[in-house]
Amino acid sequence: QVHLVESGGGLVQAGGSLRLSCAASGIAFSITKMGWYRQAPGKQRELVASIASSGLTIYADSVKGRFTISRDNAENTVYLQMNSLKPEDSAVYYCNARLGLINSWGQGTQVTVSS
Repeated sequence: QVHLVESGGGLVQAGGSLRLSCAASGIAFSITKMGWYRQAPGKQRELVASIASSGLTIYADSVKGRFTISRDNAENTVYLQMNSLKPEDSAVYYCNARLGLINSWGQGTQVTVSS
């Protein structure tokens, strides 16, 4: 059974930084595509960034140049470094793992950016 545990969310002022972590278990992490999604109140869940097993990364236009996704296959962990945070980045951030038919989600971590 896949288990994803996010951490690192919190309250930060605009312009600040946060680093999210997602520890994965129960899956062949090194060959798994990992992603970060977010969902703000009243809005649909959206992709923030993803990283393939090859290291190829994809970013939403709204976070390009500010957020960086990375992975540590030795630690089965994916990270999201968020810099220059804006109030519109406030949301629940979810970790996602995709491998074949597996599509698993973490419980989410709240990020709140105050203006």
